[in-house]
Amino acid sequence: MKKITLYSTRTCGFCRAAKSLLDDKGVSYKEIDISSDPELRGQMMTKANGSRTVPQIFINDAHLGGFSDLYSLQQSGTLDKLLGD
Repeated sequence: MKKITLYSTRTCGFCRAAKSLLDDKGVSYKEIDISSDPELRGQMMTKANGSRTVPQIFINDAHLGGFSDLYSLQQSGTLDKLLGD
């Protein structure tokens, strides 16, 4: 199974939507809450090529993007291929 990392904040509706989509897929992920940690936010921005918004989602350390990118992949049928072994 792929390693999925999701950077989020406690109050982010798009973060909840991304987690719900991944939960519906039955995949596990590591959530990193950057709500009150500027250092973690900086790490996320570095990994995400400067993106400041949450969620930021990574599959095997490859930057996938935010919720809209995740949703687009789901709609096109590509997400299952990316999540597969």
